[in-house]
Amino acid sequence: MSKTTQPGEEPRPDPASDPRSNYDYRSDDIEDPELVADLEALVDGDVRFDSYTRNLFATDASAYHQLPIGVVVPESTDDVQAVMEYCWEHEIPVLPRGGGTSLAGQTVNEAVVLDFKKRFNEIVDVDPEAETATAQPGITLGRLNNRLSEHGLKYAPDPAWGDKSVLGGCIGNNSTGSHSLKYEKADGYLESVEVVLADGTLTTFDWMEIEELHERAAEVTDDDPIKQQVYRVVSDVLQNKREAIEDKYPDLMRNVSGYNFDKLLEDVDERGKVNVGRLLAGSEGSLGIVTEATVSLEPVPNETSVVLLTYDDVISAMKDVAPILEHDPAAVEVMDDILLDLARDTAEFEAVVDILPEGTDSTLLVELYAEDVDDGKGKVANLLADRLPSYDPKVEASSEAITTDEPINATDALEAYDPDRQAKFWKMRKAGLPILLSRTGDDKHWPFVEDTAVPAENLPEYVADIQELFDEHDTFASYYAHAGPGVLHIRPLLNLKADDGVETMLEISDAVTDLVIEYGGSVSGEHGDGRARTTWNRKLYGDEIWGAFKELKAAFDPKGLLNPGNVSGDFDPTENLRYDSDYEFDAGFEPSLQWANENGFQGMTELCHGCAGCEGHQDTTGSIMCPTYRATENEEITSTRGRANMLRRSMSGDLPDDIFEDEFVHEVLDLCIGCKGCKRDCPSGVDLAKLKTEVKHEYHQREGIPLRDKLFANVETLYSLGSTFAPISNVATKLPGSGVVMEKTLGIARERELPTFKRNTLQKWDNSRTPAVTEAEADRKALVIADPYTNYTQPAVGKAAVRALEAAGVYVEVSEEVTDSGRPAHSKAMVDHSRATAEDNVDALVPKIEAGWDIVSVEPSDAVMYQEDYLDLLAGDDVEAVAANTYSIMEYIDTFRLDEQMDADGGETVSYHGHCHQTAASRDHHAVGVLRRTGYEVDVLDTTCCGMAGSFGYEAEHYSMSQAIGRMLFDAVEESPAQEVVAPGTSCRSQLADYEKQYGKPPHPIEKVAAALVD
Repeated sequence: MSKTTQPGEEPRPDPASDPRSNYDYRSDDIEDPELVADLEALVDGDVRFDSYTRNLFATDASAYHQLPIGVVVPESTDDVQAVMEYCWEHEIPVLPRGGGTSLAGQTVNEAVVLDFKKRFNEIVDVDPEAETATAQPGITLGRLNNRLSEHGLKYAPDPAWGDKSVLGGCIGNNSTGSHSLKYEKADGYLESVEVVLADGTLTTFDWMEIEELHERAAEVTDDDPIKQQVYRVVSDVLQNKREAIEDKYPDLMRNVSGYNFDKLLEDVDERGKVNVGRLLAGSEGSLGIVTEATVSLEPVPNETSVVLLTYDDVISAMKDVAPILEHDPAAVEVMDDILLDLARDTAEFEAVVDILPEGTDSTLLVELYAEDVDDGKGKVANLLADRLPSYDPKVEASSEAITTDEPINATDALEAYDPDRQAKFWKMRKAGLPILLSRTGDDKHWPFVEDTAVPAENLPEYVADIQELFDEHDTFASYYAHAGPGVLHIRPLLNLKADDGVETMLEISDAVTDLVIEYGGSVSGEHGDGRARTTWNRKLYGDEIWGAFKELKAAFDPKGLLNPGNVSGDFDPTENLRYDSDYEFDAGFEPSLQWANENGFQGMTELCHGCAGCEGHQDTTGSIMCPTYRATENEEITSTRGRANMLRRSMSGDLPDDIFEDEFVHEVLDLCIGCKGCKRDCPSGVDLAKLKTEVKHEYHQREGIPLRDKLFANVETLYSLGSTFAPISNVATKLPGSGVVMEKTLGIARERELPTFKRNTLQKWDNSRTPAVTEAEADRKALVIADPYTNYTQPAVGKAAVRALEAAGVYVEVSEEVTDSGRPAHSKAMVDHSRATAEDNVDALVPKIEAGWDIVSVEPSDAVMYQEDYLDLLAGDDVEAVAANTYSIMEYIDTFRLDEQMDADGGETVSYHGHCHQTAASRDHHAVGVLRRTGYEVDVLDTTCCGMAGSFGYEAEHYSMSQAIGRMLFDAVEESPAQEVVAPGTSCRSQLADYEKQYGKPPHPIEKVAAALVD
């Protein structure tokens, strides 16, 4: 990394080793300093008992919240043992936690939380021949499977949040996923577990002969250690509770309620062996703490075929599930009319839903595994032939076609054999959760009965009864997800803040439990017991099994310290809710921005459901957010979830200080770089950048605006002066010691190269030239905005834009009156300043638009400012006209296919890094399309924000973080086969120019288009 260290100055730490050196959690509000001191002396990992950390870990993806005692981030098994030994001695509860994505509240408790996701996340071993892998509990399933894919293997349980969920959580909840028809739950893949027991003892559970278990159990005395006591209870269950287990456990592949005694019986019957470790699966951390697990693997299927069946109503779809199961599908997923209607109104999913036949009310997505494409087509033909009147088979049905007694009720069938079309179908199915979680009103879809399971043949009657029950309570729910194994995600719409909201929740939960039992089902088919469903296990299983649960818990955990209350405990599902009738919200100010969503600023603040969608992009592709979370390697406070939860907790009075205190602004908001990735990539659409702008604006109103922020906000004035006094201004910034002076006086990082100003600006150049295309002969007219960066420091980019547009026959003018978009001020939360700029610009641009001009911005962040942020600042037809008629330069060329009028021949390979604002607005693809059509091979880099983020990377206290984020971009550039990288954003090009392995400042894509023009 290149650094411009001044004489006598030491360079900053490498950001890779110090990515968050600019801040630390507050430490003046720890309730039990002695406990903290004791634990810090025992472990190498972090010990965090401050109020901010406790609030960060007070919620998961459920309806619950409860402050933990504190959080320990272990670095080793020794750390885990040390914590558990200490807590055993002092009788302090402990909660092992992974990704915090649990939906029933099982990862929130009044306990010392062990956060495994941050550092306890390595793959220990992969044995392709044995088809096993050994890993630590904090590794995400996405990262694990990325490693396994090179061997053609996978860890089969595939929960939808696999890139956010971790192995330990998958085991703790006994997870599975959409393909459970082919694969078992997590318990079926657990071969061996290393476990820290309640007293801190480290042990391993794996396979043993059933006779050995009984022999060991027979020798146990009351004084024997925990492991022996466990053998005694398990032996008793297998010998004396078989009849009760066979009678009370539902005949379902997807039952995860209670402790899974039925799995032990199945193993004994099939293998004559028992693996006590499999009881840890589904135990929700209440029996032991898994520190390492060896799991068996499955081969990745050769081929898949997908057919999307459409229906007139959801009951018809439910009637089809059982007949479809006779065709051995890998997945059968349902989506009902509520979700389809909502999807049609959602920009991201509208195009996908539009492929459905008119009048479609519900769908079943059926996936089948196959040897090859033709085999897959044959299996689809087997499924549909002679039983769907409109079906036109692509191949003849096999002579071994399966027939069923009942005809398929589908109205149509859409087939998919190529990966892209299949991905569209799956995307539509997976739209369910994001759409349901996007409500900003007080009525929300809560997950307290959302994964009940019944046998597939009972689904039609069960759904009909559920609908009747909801009608009685004047509510409704959507039905989606895993219809094949009988697991429907059903989230009733309730207002828990209302006086009767919590009572209604309890009444529905009780009644649904009765229906589940009536139809031979389970109260949890996927997401576990936790606070929401533990209380119903006694009703589901009866007193004998419930007693056995208690005995097992007592054997594993004699003092009741491990995640107490879960599975066999005494949780009241109406306590410790995130919202109830006592909940109060007070922002403490009147919002300044426009908030079109229901409940406005409050609705957006409360929108985060804790699903951790923002935390699943470390090992996956195609996402922006959250750059600081990725750079800090799983630091909760730098995620969108962490920040949103802290805002909500503060405004509801749950933090010791409010959002306008320096501590809060510094700790919670400071490292949000405003990339806008959350607005697009958060499943709920939490717009944290906008929330930050609102809060920081009010903070400025109270505390004043720092000088440096004022300087950055007035870029137009600064750059104009720099241009006027060039080249003297350029020499001054390069004098020895100038960087130190700038850092000490203004806080601008000494390592950064400051812009080089040009005397001959873009505006001056345009005024002195003769346009190549006249207004009379042009089909389109474009006003190119002379933004401060393009005008004063890089007019060559603006000239390239003008040349390319004129080559396409466009009449071009460079703006004189409109220059600064207001983006610099807006990025510093100076809303009054940015609004005034927006008002002036709208007044100037509307007459041009009315005269038929298109507004074109070379700078992508400015383009998005006009297109989206102005709508947050102003209201009315004029601002909407500006937003609708403004384009970035590459978007403009692509939208109107102007490149088809150009004679261009690129011929090189380039890598493309899109600007985060454009990517978040789903507008970054335009540049790639234009570059490819003008002859370039384009390698699109899978990158997040560059890390410069406007002025952020220039600020001394943020330099280290900026470089840590930038490292992800630098690595992508290094791995690309392209000869050159292109980037439309000025800040992105500056960040790349500072990277020592790049040669000069990368070009803007429009410069490559102009260079490819054939004269």
